[in-house]
Amino acid sequence: MKGVLSAVFILLITSFQLGCEEDTELPEQNLPNIIWLVAEDQSPDFFPMYGDSTISLPNLEALANEGVIFNNAYSPVPVCAPARSALITGMYPTTLGTHNMRTYNAYRTDNQPELGIPSYSPVVPQGVKMFTEYLRRSGYYCTNNPKEDYNFKKTEVAWDDSSKDAHWRNRPKNTPFFSVFNFSVCHESQIWQRGEDELLVSPDAVNVPAYFPDTKEVRHDIAVNYSNLIRLDNQIGEIIKQLREDELYDNSIIFFYGDHGGPFPRHKRALYETGVKVPLLIKFKENQKEYNSDNRFISFVDFAPTVLSMAGIEPPKVMQGRAHFGDYANAGNSDYLFFSSDRFDGMVDRIRAVRYQRYKYIKNFNPDISNALPVAYREQMPMMQQLNQLWENEELDSIQSLWFRTPKPEEELYDLEADPFEFVNLVGKEELQDTLLLLRNVLNEWITNTNDLGRHPENELLSNWLPEGKPQRLPSLELEDKEGKINLFCKQSDATIVWKQPQDSTWLIFDAPISNQKSFSAKAVRIGFKDSELLEYTVD
Repeated sequence: MKGVLSAVFILLITSFQLGCEEDTELPEQNLPNIIWLVAEDQSPDFFPMYGDSTISLPNLEALANEGVIFNNAYSPVPVCAPARSALITGMYPTTLGTHNMRTYNAYRTDNQPELGIPSYSPVVPQGVKMFTEYLRRSGYYCTNNPKEDYNFKKTEVAWDDSSKDAHWRNRPKNTPFFSVFNFSVCHESQIWQRGEDELLVSPDAVNVPAYFPDTKEVRHDIAVNYSNLIRLDNQIGEIIKQLREDELYDNSIIFFYGDHGGPFPRHKRALYETGVKVPLLIKFKENQKEYNSDNRFISFVDFAPTVLSMAGIEPPKVMQGRAHFGDYANAGNSDYLFFSSDRFDGMVDRIRAVRYQRYKYIKNFNPDISNALPVAYREQMPMMQQLNQLWENEELDSIQSLWFRTPKPEEELYDLEADPFEFVNLVGKEELQDTLLLLRNVLNEWITNTNDLGRHPENELLSNWLPEGKPQRLPSLELEDKEGKINLFCKQSDATIVWKQPQDSTWLIFDAPISNQKSFSAKAVRIGFKDSELLEYTVD
């Protein structure tokens, strides 16, 4: 695949004026347009491309026919905000400090008052940036529509537009673009919010997995999710239609993926396959492909370096993921996948896991806590309410009870080929002790080598990140006026300087001196820090 793709990704934009007027026509470039179509809260098992015949999803099935189906794509965390922090940085949430759900809360100012946890942006390691900054520096027009939720406060450098109106159609003509479209119609909340809407799938037609009881309520909620997937497919069809109308489809690389596992109990917020395994389709430029499906391990930490590589940009060394395609693709396959679970809203349960070949190892640091955490958000789901009642009445069978049990095992080991739903814990199997020891050691090394911040209480991290309860402010910019040009400097070496003129609505990346005949505002930005004081330069 790399050989096929690299030949068409050889041209880098070496100079591009990000502040150009909307009607400016730029020279046409040979860079691919890249689109992410993101389904919230969905597992592969619900999609016909992965063998489920319950419903037809014609737009996604057509995309799969023209692209590659990836059978082992994973989110490192089974919930959205930490997962999205990995996607936008190419880093593990446990290294970033974004491993808890949520840290930065754009939806409420008090965040988790019952735990004394405010809304905050973790101070990420040196050099970590939102990867779209590199795309913008190379001339890409970058849009996000509309969900952000990165578990930290975004910097203005990330997007040309992040809003419900963000679209590639707003870019300067001939500009390559990276556009993200998030679809909330299939989110967990839609199971109860659309619970009384017209069902597009009969509850009698759905399959009930063995870890759920076969009840009217369970069947109804599963049918709601399938109905929402039909709505999702229609919405995705509109985006693909627009690409074709604009004659951009062929020159575009399209990712379709879920932001973590499915919307149900034992899916979302669980480190089992149902919680971390996601659907992933990639349609490459000109529909080029060497095969229809791919079994390699892909983690969300790989998405950022892969997109940069596809755009001909060398991924920064700080990124923990690897590029799978493009000019800077790494040969070979990933041997291991790593997963984490920590705080979900007001509930805390630290768990770590590693996938290797056909095996998954899970380490439970709090075995006295049930996997069925009473997360208030999830408790709104009719299925969850019924499961709680059946558990209390001792009416769940031995498999359905596994998720509720306490204590849970300190260690779990599963053969995913023989036991894809992870029902049979093989920790005690004598013939697998070498595998158990290997994965235990690999996980411990990963925890140490990646500086897993889950080892520290959240309030301890907060005391380091928020001196006196507030984020540190970046130092003020320094200005040099020389030979008719303005240079700007910041003493924080990994901060990014942004600027804009009075007529601009979007902050531009400062990457070249500015004429001293222009009035402008400028500041320094960095994830986890308060922006520097605004520098105002005025020309009379």
